[in-house]
Amino acid sequence: MTKTAMVIGYGNELRSDDAIGQRVANVINFWHLSNVQSLAVHQLTPELAATLANANLAIFVDASINSESADVQVESILPTESSIILGHRADPRSLLALTKLLYGYCPPAWIVTVPGVNFELGDCLSPIAETGIGIALTKIINIINSV
Repeated sequence: MTKTAMVIGYGNELRSDDAIGQRVANVINFWHLSNVQSLAVHQLTPELAATLANANLAIFVDASINSESADVQVESILPTESSIILGHRADPRSLLALTKLLYGYCPPAWIVTVPGVNFELGDCLSPIAETGIGIALTKIINIINSV
């Protein structure tokens, strides 16, 4: 299997701006880039470790609830020291640790957080979230192209 960049956008599509991650992943999937696989998921689960083990780059995308900044944040991340995942839910760092534990490898990884202001029940994004999605898409393409 050819290794690719893996974009995983996560969040709840029924909680307005919490859908940011999934929306970004869906747009990237629509682009049909040959070296990029994109997944839109409700939450990060242990099963994603197998997918990450076949990637040469991982980019996680999520909404930021309590952001100190209105800017889209991009941060390089490493696996946690522990591979313990509580329940059936993980965060990017623990998922990377699990990938490394199970497969002996985890890809270099980034997390992109987009500010959101409305997390009430609904399916409409706030203007801040819409603007942030555009910025996040540009930053993600820049990460992919720099590898």
